Amino acid sequence: MEIALVLAVIAGIFIVRTFKIVPQQHAWVVERLGKYDRTLTPGLKFVVPFIERVAYKHSLKEVPLDVPSQVCITKDNTQLQVDGIIYFQVTDPMRASYGSSNYVIAITQLAQTLLRSVIGKMELDKTFEERDAINASVISALDDAASNWGVKVLRYEIKDLTPPAEILRAMQAQITAEREKRALIAASEGRKQEQINIATGEREASIARSEGERQAEINKAQGEAAAITAVADATADAIRKIAAAIQSPGGEQAVQLKVAEKAVDAYGQLAQKNNTMIVPGNMTEVSALIGTAMALLKAKGGTAS
Repeated sequence: MEIALVLAVIAGIFIVRTFKIVPQQHAWVVERLGKYDRTLTPGLKFVVPFIERVAYKHSLKEVPLDVPSQVCITKDNTQLQVDGIIYFQVTDPMRASYGSSNYVIAITQLAQTLLRSVIGKMELDKTFEERDAINASVISALDDAASNWGVKVLRYEIKDLTPPAEILRAMQAQITAEREKRALIAASEGRKQEQINIATGEREASIARSEGERQAEINKAQGEAAAITAVADATADAIRKIAAAIQSPGGEQAVQLKVAEKAVDAYGQLAQKNNTMIVPGNMTEVSALIGTAMALLKAKGGTAS
């Protein structure tokens, strides 16, 4: 019974050491008598007990690695607290096993060294503007070194850049001054544009007024010209009619009678409006005019009879 139990235990140990189940996205490195033999891929695998052993187990997934915060000196001798994160992946399990005693520590230390070197070539203001350039420089250098360790560096990202408190206050003051400057410039530009708009409006209004006055004068002149033309046409037409009437039979006598009547009326008006009677110097003209008028009246009366 005891022998059977011992044999069962030995068989169990033999089975455990022989059959290996490798998970997905993992790679196991097998050594035979202390020497690298092969890499086991995912699935059920067999290992010779007591002769072969699984020496290293690697995950082939992308691994995020936090880079500890460190103080870097910029080109203009300013201290800068920087921390970041690396994303890497094991691509060669054999090199990852034998290329470095601890590739995680190696990647971390190298990333810190490279970051100090890259930031040391930049001024403080540039470090905030050139994050992508810093990340690219660190990735390029890390990838070249990590290839010997069977590791592929995929990305490096700076999480935070923290300058000293004095620098932060100075930067805040600079930002405030810059914003006040922009506000003053914007206000002056607004006033300038306002003056330009006012001047433009006044100029356009003056032009419009002058155009209106000019058009009004033109219209007035045209109206007066048309009125003068109409009066002249009417006067000419009246004169033509009077001339035609004078040339007709009895027309000349009618004109003389009309003139005599106007003269008599004029003398009568003068007598009514003034206390002093105005008498013409040559009375014969008046008597002749009245005689002519009376003669015409009689002639007309005789004709009517």
